[in-house]
Amino acid sequence: MGWPFIGETISFFKPHRSDSIGTFLQQHVSRYGKVFKSNICGGKAIVSCEQELNMFILHNEGKLFTSDYPKAMHDILGEYSLLLVTGEVHRKLRNVIISFINLTKSKPDFLLCAENLSISMLASWKNCREIEFHNEVKMFTLSVMVNQLLSIKPEDPARRYVLQDFLSYMKGFISLPVPLPGTAYTNAIKARKRLSARVMEMIKSRENKEEEMNKALREEDFLDVLMSSEDLNYEEKVSIVLDILLGGFETSATLLSLVVYFLAKSPSLLQKLKEEHEAIRAKKGDGELLNWKDYQKMEFTQCVWFHFHKSRFHL
Repeated sequence: MGWPFIGETISFFKPHRSDSIGTFLQQHVSRYGKVFKSNICGGKAIVSCEQELNMFILHNEGKLFTSDYPKAMHDILGEYSLLLVTGEVHRKLRNVIISFINLTKSKPDFLLCAENLSISMLASWKNCREIEFHNEVKMFTLSVMVNQLLSIKPEDPARRYVLQDFLSYMKGFISLPVPLPGTAYTNAIKARKRLSARVMEMIKSRENKEEEMNKALREEDFLDVLMSSEDLNYEEKVSIVLDILLGGFETSATLLSLVVYFLAKSPSLLQKLKEEHEAIRAKKGDGELLNWKDYQKMEFTQCVWFHFHKSRFHL
């Protein structure tokens, strides 16, 4: 089952076209069938490409089977990650994350933040002959999230360090779990520790009475909501912040990239979207900002978004 310790991890993570299952699965299914044994990320595994078996496992989650990740992922994600905890702890953390989503949608400055960052991003492309859109939109997505989560503004020096550490943290998920200095795996663990320390420092700083007096000078963010949850310990609060960043970063950036890619190939679809947006904008007064109700009126936009969101899981 591959090399000692790393097993077949390299071939398992080898990139492949989105319209194929990849060389690793093709070769193994051809040789061993749709269910076979392997060694991935330093641990033994059973890989299933059998739809009925997969459905049986998913339907019996928490009964006959328990979700888990290799130990290497535990080291990167941390003890209280929503991806790792189960039962009552999972429900508790999940409810807090849902409250963040509901809070963000209702905040009047959320769309303004996204709009301002979009304008800034577009302006930075003015003299560029070529851009790597997926990388650009990753930074855009992360900037929006750290603003809403932690009130870190684009001009804040802390933003650059948070972005750098988070990118190092993300690289660890698609790396070999080799605990040696300089490897992506080791760098990811160190980056998570730095991110955790930064968030912990912000939480304790806001608990300071002087900081509490200054709270009225800024908009309430998710960290304020998190701090009001008395049944969460410090480690759980930090883990929730990192989980939200993790959950929204790659998925949102990939979805936005797919939308732009396919819209560029469909001028008529793009034109229809523009017409819907311009019609809603025309009903607003000078300087009046878009709000969540305006977005809910964009029926065609939501259909397009839902279509690409669903298609992402079939690519």
